[in-house]
Amino acid sequence: MGGLSIWHLLILGAVVLLLFGGKGKISDIMGDVAKGIKSFKKGLADDDEPAAPAAPAEVVPPRAIEHQRSETTAKVDAQQKVG
Repeated sequence: MGGLSIWHLLILGAVVLLLFGGKGKISDIMGDVAKGIKSFKKGLADDDEPAAPAAPAEVVPPRAIEHQRSETTAKVDAQQKVG
């Protein structure tokens, strides 16, 4: 259990080959990340322009709701006043 098998060595070799193999893959990846950050900052700077003000919406004043008392409500109020 404590030793490295052939599979461990093959997987480790594949990871090392992917990271460091070829022509500077890590530097290419970091360059792409830097370009992405620069374009993100440029996009944020472009959004600082004030947007055109929207036309004000028409304000509708609130209306009162007409309420009519029912017979049971009138009876209860009359009983509460009496007793």
